[in-house]
Amino acid sequence: MPAPIRLRELIRTIRTARTQAEEREMIQKECAAIRSSFREEDNTYRCRNVAKLLYMHMLGYPAHFGQLVPQLVRILKNLIMSGYSPEHDVSGISDPFLQVRILRLLRILGRSDDDSSEAMNDILAQVATNTETSKNVGNAILYETVLTIMDIKSESGLRVLAINILGRFLLNNDKNIRYVALTSLLKTVQTDHNAVQRHRSTIVDCLKDLDVSIKRRAMELSFALVNGNNIRGMMKELLYFLDSCDPEFKADCASGVFLAAEKYAPSKRWHIDTIMRVLTTAGSYVRDDSVPNLIQLITNSVEMHAYTVQRLYKALLDDISQQPLVQVSSWCIGEYGDLLVSGQCEEEEPIQVTEDEVLDVLEGLLVSNMSTPVTRGYSLTAIMKLSTRFSSVNRIKKVVSIYGSSIDVELQQRAVEYNAMFKKYDHMRPALLERMPIMEKTSSNGPTEVAQTNGETEPSALESKHLPPVTQPTNQANDLLDLLGGNDVVPVIQTNLPTKPASAGGELLDLLGDLSLTGGPAPASAPPVPGPQPAFLLDGLSSPNLFNDITAAGIPSMTAYNKNGLKIEFTFERANPNPNIAVITIHASNTTEADMTEFVFQAAVPKTFQLQLLSPSSNVVPALNQGTVTQVIRVLNPQKQQLRMRIKLTYTHKGLAVQDLAEVNNFPPQSWQ
Repeated sequence: MPAPIRLRELIRTIRTARTQAEEREMIQKECAAIRSSFREEDNTYRCRNVAKLLYMHMLGYPAHFGQLVPQLVRILKNLIMSGYSPEHDVSGISDPFLQVRILRLLRILGRSDDDSSEAMNDILAQVATNTETSKNVGNAILYETVLTIMDIKSESGLRVLAINILGRFLLNNDKNIRYVALTSLLKTVQTDHNAVQRHRSTIVDCLKDLDVSIKRRAMELSFALVNGNNIRGMMKELLYFLDSCDPEFKADCASGVFLAAEKYAPSKRWHIDTIMRVLTTAGSYVRDDSVPNLIQLITNSVEMHAYTVQRLYKALLDDISQQPLVQVSSWCIGEYGDLLVSGQCEEEEPIQVTEDEVLDVLEGLLVSNMSTPVTRGYSLTAIMKLSTRFSSVNRIKKVVSIYGSSIDVELQQRAVEYNAMFKKYDHMRPALLERMPIMEKTSSNGPTEVAQTNGETEPSALESKHLPPVTQPTNQANDLLDLLGGNDVVPVIQTNLPTKPASAGGELLDLLGDLSLTGGPAPASAPPVPGPQPAFLLDGLSSPNLFNDITAAGIPSMTAYNKNGLKIEFTFERANPNPNIAVITIHASNTTEADMTEFVFQAAVPKTFQLQLLSPSSNVVPALNQGTVTQVIRVLNPQKQQLRMRIKLTYTHKGLAVQDLAEVNNFPPQSWQ
């Protein structure tokens, strides 16, 4: 039988074909010659024929490979079982190059083919168990065998055998073999997780390897192996690695620890301790959203507040170089400083600390050279919050006033705002600085995740996961539209209402944060969307300084409604950037002996006006004038027409639902001229 043509000659011949039919005829003729050679068991040119079959497959031709699988299996078996052949022997293994080619071809044939995969299982098991591993030649064949087993529809036992081979590779002295093993295990860990778990200790040992490529692959594979059963042990090893690894690994390792702890944390205390450990050892390398995420975790772990603030205070005394840790500590002390001073910690022995000592630490952060501008902002805000938790109000006033002339514009702005709160809005200060509610968790996956810059944003604090929204009947808005009659009314643009009793001014964060005193029509509001919130209490304002935007322009107040013990008073202010906007604050009081619950105030104005209602401070009007509900209305009156308004009041009193309508036409001329 004449010698078959070489692969390059076949390629050259196929390229001379002028039509598809002519090319197909050449391929079929060559396939017939190859099958004849296989049937005659001509080993001389078998490698050449296998190479040509691979090329035909690359061209997309079905070269009747199914007929070749038994032949290929038999050939491979003969190579394994044959004795010494000096012309094809390499390091004691018969024709390893042909074995590798056959294994690659089997991998192509068995992919998505149950019958072909079944025919290969036995021979692959023989290759895996009979190949010598002391030489690189044998390791090359075993590696191709493993890849073939993983790509075809092999039996589960055979896949376990392949993973065990990779596990043995991890013990090899050759760094390249260890790297190849880690990379292959990383590809298969999702489909054969339990089998890879058996080699967890060997994989973790690779974290100590001197080769940086091996350490990185070992780190990635270690995180892939973390689950609810081994979270404590794996985190212990990974945190040890984080302590000692090179700086180039710290960012990825810290990120992996955060994700694993969030997904598999056995308890909230363990979760908090783990994140604090990361911030302590690698705070400068953590993700940008680590600070708001930890703040959210602490806020939602109500029973751990005293323990957390004590741990963070101790960490702050030990080291102030890790800025994310300092930012979280400052925020936590500002929120729960009263728990720190009172020594209410039950999880560990409470420490004895005074108000002055806490303030000394925070003031030290303001003047420290290691503190970034963002960290100073956290510290100043924490000091301001403590004005409602500590008795040292005068000392806090002095500190805040000092930074009103800071060269840091951001710090100066906050100090000026806080000074204004002390002077002009002191009655609102307890409500503005009250403890943050439980935070709604923002989506952490893909399209809805909002990246938060370290120290620049905080998670949304104005939504509570346990508070379902109040649903209003759909016809209420339509009823209100008819209050002024005909088509000359404009609907109210109203923000979400609170859903449970809150302290007076409890929603004033919305009142201050949503002010956008622009000259155009008020934009329609939408349901709140989780996203980055202002870093500090009075951020999010459209103008440089809130307290310069609104002035009480000598406009007298008025009583808009007084009936059945419910009194509604209007006070007026003028927006400086746009004098066409009147800012009306309603004050609802209750002279009866029972609270008025589920209180809702609605309003409508003619279409020549634009009206927007901001969130009320509460939906409960306390009895016996023990408190008031406040709500801000903004009215745009570009034509300077006389203001008139229809209001609708809805509330529950002594178990009875009450609803009333009223018309307000006696607005002071100064409010609309």
